[in-house]
Amino acid sequence: MSRGFRARLRSRSRLWWRPRRPDRGGVAIEAAIVVPPVVGLVLLAIAAGRVQTTAGTVEAAARAGARTASLQRSVDGMDQPAADSARATLNQQGVSCRNGDVRVRKGELDLPGGPVATVTVTVVCDVELVDLLGGPAGLPVTKHLVGEFTSVVDRYRGT
Repeated sequence: MSRGFRARLRSRSRLWWRPRRPDRGGVAIEAAIVVPPVVGLVLLAIAAGRVQTTAGTVEAAARAGARTASLQRSVDGMDQPAADSARATLNQQGVSCRNGDVRVRKGELDLPGGPVATVTVTVVCDVELVDLLGGPAGLPVTKHLVGEFTSVVDRYRGT
């Protein structure tokens, strides 16, 4: 072999072989700095999704209560079935309210064809975030959720 060939071979082999640097372990340090905030953001997104899903359940409970009340035969007998329906919807979806309340309000809507009775159901629910997120028990952090829905009382319900 010629001397020029060996010199070229050595210069190429230097590209493949890296010399040791004093910054070994830099990737581990970068990961230790970057990973915890990224995991925290993911957990925060999951928590926000759980709260939003629970808020949708409270809205669905109000909707179910208003619809149940609008189908009752008498205006005076709307309150209890509406409250029962709203609570059943919350229980079915696994939402436990710390301070829950179901309010039924009757109203009237003036239309050109004559007045129409309405019923508005408001569901108020204070949900403990521990129940939603599965954290340690005893944290007094709650989220106040309110759902409201108005339904027209069925005119032909057979009073």
